[in-house]
Amino acid sequence: MKKYLQYIILTLCLATAMISGCNKDFLDVTPPDKLSTTIFWKTASDADLALTGLYNYLYADGGGYATSQFSVFAWDNFTDDSYGQYNYGGGLNALTSGITPQSGDFVSVYYSNSYKAIASINSFMANVGKVITGDQLTKYKGEAYFLRAFHYFWLAQLYGNVVIVTEDPFTIDYKSTRAKSDRADVLKLVLSDLDAAIAALPDNAYGDGHAVKSTAQGYKVRVLLFQKKYAEAAALAKEIMTGSKYALNTSYTGNFYKPDQNNSKEIMFSVKYLRPNILHQDVAIAVNIQRWKGEQGTQDLINEYEAADGKDTASSAVYVHGKPYENRDPRMRQTFFFPGDTKAQGWPFTGALSVATPGKDSWTVGYYAVKKWLDPSLVDPDYGTIDDNDFVLLRYADILLMYAEAQNEAAGPDASVYAAIKLVRNRSNMPDLPQGLSQTDMSARIRHERRVEFALEGLRYFDLRRWGIAAQKLNGFVPNPLQPTIKTKYLVNYEFWPIPQTEIDRNEPALLQNSGY
Repeated sequence: MKKYLQYIILTLCLATAMISGCNKDFLDVTPPDKLSTTIFWKTASDADLALTGLYNYLYADGGGYATSQFSVFAWDNFTDDSYGQYNYGGGLNALTSGITPQSGDFVSVYYSNSYKAIASINSFMANVGKVITGDQLTKYKGEAYFLRAFHYFWLAQLYGNVVIVTEDPFTIDYKSTRAKSDRADVLKLVLSDLDAAIAALPDNAYGDGHAVKSTAQGYKVRVLLFQKKYAEAAALAKEIMTGSKYALNTSYTGNFYKPDQNNSKEIMFSVKYLRPNILHQDVAIAVNIQRWKGEQGTQDLINEYEAADGKDTASSAVYVHGKPYENRDPRMRQTFFFPGDTKAQGWPFTGALSVATPGKDSWTVGYYAVKKWLDPSLVDPDYGTIDDNDFVLLRYADILLMYAEAQNEAAGPDASVYAAIKLVRNRSNMPDLPQGLSQTDMSARIRHERRVEFALEGLRYFDLRRWGIAAQKLNGFVPNPLQPTIKTKYLVNYEFWPIPQTEIDRNEPALLQNSGY
């Protein structure tokens, strides 16, 4: 690749990205604004600053009004679950106009931000041993291995074949060229880094924002499931389950706002925020999803929720026709507001907007206002509203459902598959699945469960892609039945997103565009 990794902007590697950005980290809220690399890596405290800087990439700008790259709910705007009125994360443009090498927002920032993070991680691993030793060095390098795997897994999922870089960026010959590696080789590096992280990280429950052993294990389960290595994924998920470090939060909603998030034993990795120093960029989550209508649930998703007796609405004995929002899976009302909701149901507005009314104040008729992620104590969220909800990237419910999926694919719907799903459903007071399901029927049930359990958590897009049904579900999908002429676009080549055109232009002819663009 000509002028290889020119786009990384190496000045960010230490002096800026690792240090000046540290003011967002919850571990150290008052670091220096800037330190020269000529005086860095002199003391043990430099290792702390640098490690803080690596986590700082989790706050990277997501574009398209997304408060960060990891505004996970914005990902559902790329799916059949929600519709972004103002192109949050780029989902509106991606689904209506399509994805191109010129696309911005998530389509471009995940590429550039991931490589900036990887450059800093590589430099960190090359230099941290100069200032710390022993168990501290082992732990810090373990966190770096996890974070590099984390970013490369995003690149592998989204862009497929990408350049592998593991050297200290300050030692690279920038006149050399380097081609992309196959996705299989990228995933091989991801698994290797995760294994190194698992061996090095403390065997504690997650809590303070630092990755721990089970965090890396959970992400390895995701990678193995992505690769369809079902038996290995099931075995590792089972290891987490029997480790007894995590449990489902008795409050489903408590996983998504403060202070309940602080005490949740379900959260295994998250992007941490903390008042008053570490807040969401530009606007609060509540402004994003409420005042600006950045994410709105589709009727298709609402139809997915079962009746309270676990049956579909056509065959349920408790569903009342004409009252579609009653006697349903509780997660439906815990995720969305419905017409007529008031403050008693958590509706945050007063005055003229004291009742949830589709079509009023630019609320679109045919969509549903998001309740998940909303602090129930907020009133009339608007500019100036402050919230510090953590973005949850991995929780124990996902381990249970990934186990169920992997075990069902590897061995069929045995008792352990039923038991894992039972925990997730019963937490929300939903009945057990019927016995005697076939492997195919159980697969469909698991896919349903993932959709309703993780709605507005950013997993749906990647589930559809790894199941091989994204084009089937998203190409020609009508987000709003009341606007049947508006249809979404998802082409087969979207399985590999395009490399941003700016990177192709900088690195021609060595860097080749993905097929179909």
